[in-house]
Amino acid sequence: MKKLLFLCSQNRLRSPTAEAVFSEYEGLETDSAGLDHYAEVPVSTEAIVWADIIFVMEKSHKQKLSQKFQPFLKNKRVICLDIPDDFEYMEPALIELLKKKVLPLLGSY
Repeated sequence: MKKLLFLCSQNRLRSPTAEAVFSEYEGLETDSAGLDHYAEVPVSTEAIVWADIIFVMEKSHKQKLSQKFQPFLKNKRVICLDIPDDFEYMEPALIELLKKKVLPLLGSY
């Protein structure tokens, strides 16, 4: 079972979409959170420790994650998807982009 954590700024559009999309795949557990203080679900140390792979949507998210949680990122795979904040929740173009970028990184999909 691979545990995937998806992070964006506010946990309202991109990361919850990714969580919903990949939760449908067998062998994957998913969660999502936001890196901003006012995020719907703020990222926690527990979520980072839980995850096998952490996906961030933008380079700035990777920097924020490192600044706030550096001690917990040791031996963690953190991947930047370079997906801008231009999409609505569950927008078909966002779903297609997420699948195109994430699935090749997971190996068996």
